[in-house]
Amino acid sequence: MNQNKGKICVYYDGACPKCIRDRKTYEKLAGKTGENVCWIDITGQDQSLLELGIDPYKALTELHVKDEHEQILSELDAYILLMSKVPVLRPISWLIALPLIRPALASLYHWLVNRRLRLSGRL
Repeated sequence: MNQNKGKICVYYDGACPKCIRDRKTYEKLAGKTGENVCWIDITGQDQSLLELGIDPYKALTELHVKDEHEQILSELDAYILLMSKVPVLRPISWLIALPLIRPALASLYHWLVNRRLRLSGRL
């Protein structure tokens, strides 16, 4: 992964149609900024995830991002980092980081992801 040095790497569920749509939307909104983001499909990559210190089950149920400093962020921290890189999304990253909003949004996020995985038979 040396070619991705200095880039943000997003570990996403490539078997999830919504995740794919979200990626395309992000790339469209990010424009040139999106060139600093690499996208890695986690489907069938359990061993590679484990080598990075990412639990494959958690990778399926929470977004994971490796930042420019090789640190792995997950769940809302991952979304906050991604959104903070795109000017039009920056206010949303600030909003979801607020102490009163973050816990409620985290609960909703987990409920939606688990529901999606159950409905698709993947949980």
